[in-house]
Amino acid sequence: MTKRITGIDFARALAIIGMIIVNFKMVVGAEGGGWALEFAELFSGRAAALFVVLAGVGIGLMTRKAYESGDPTLLSIARGRLLKRAAFLFVVGLTYYWIWPADILHFYGIYMLVTLLVIRWKPRAVLRLAGALVLVFPLLLFVFNYETGWDLANLDYLDFWTAEGFLRNLFFNGFHPVFPWVAFMLLGLWFGRQDLQDDAFLRRAGLVAGGIFLGICFISAGLQHLITPSAEYSPESINAFFGLEPMPPLPLYMVNGGSCAILITVGCILLARRWGESFVVRSMVDMGKLALTFYVAHVVIGMGLIEIFSGVSLGGATAAFSVGYALLFSFGCWLFAVVWKRYFRAGPLEWVMRSVTE
Repeated sequence: MTKRITGIDFARALAIIGMIIVNFKMVVGAEGGGWALEFAELFSGRAAALFVVLAGVGIGLMTRKAYESGDPTLLSIARGRLLKRAAFLFVVGLTYYWIWPADILHFYGIYMLVTLLVIRWKPRAVLRLAGALVLVFPLLLFVFNYETGWDLANLDYLDFWTAEGFLRNLFFNGFHPVFPWVAFMLLGLWFGRQDLQDDAFLRRAGLVAGGIFLGICFISAGLQHLITPSAEYSPESINAFFGLEPMPPLPLYMVNGGSCAILITVGCILLARRWGESFVVRSMVDMGKLALTFYVAHVVIGMGLIEIFSGVSLGGATAAFSVGYALLFSFGCWLFAVVWKRYFRAGPLEWVMRSVTE
């Protein structure tokens, strides 16, 4: 059995904290701008990308023995387990879509189905497919209208619960559409197939990912500086096409988000390997092991509490309030994980998922 790499759980905890910050900023409010808004924007798109990449890494590690042995029985068991988890996450995500339209879990379920189709592919072939999906997405923009279905002023998807709207949102222009977001999970699968016990590989991967990340940041900034706003190119369209925003998920964003995810994952693995016995690392690892529970809790509990008890109208709070509340809620999650893991092996929702899918 593959030894658990605790650094991946550490990275998963960082991804959850980042997603809480971004989502609270979006829902609770971002009035006033300033340092808090700039801080939250650092995580925009990147935290979710890290979350998906880590899921792919987990799939790679979970199916490693079956992949390397080629044993049809082990592959069948792995496929069955992943299929059940995909269905579980898809259903869970849709159950609270009415209060959280930016849910990523139901997209997760479809990413996992796509990943199942390539579970026996060689790592390089998986990486090539991920790259192809990233490059194909811009071509879709010439065929389909990206804004179809959207009330962009309120970020509402008007025909989500129709067959056409649901499929369009799921595969093309939702918050995390399968094309091209599944490339993040495929990138994670590729990474999970590597020897993550090899420090030399990890350092090379970190250096390459860091170089790509910084390179894309400079390219994006340079293009936005060179292209002058005009009647044809508004500042918003320039930012959409040459910036690093996740909507629409164009290649610059996808490559930047993927390289950032690999860089953070490598850093967390190396950090946990060196200081894995420290309280800070162990407690963050515990938090990462409860990632599914905290993802659902930050929507159902975190956003619910702020609406009921704070007296602040959703969408009208300052960015500083939203970020402060996000950090406070993240601290509460961390504290819960520290206490919970003293008595239980799995988090509440993690236990339910395992009970249903194994």
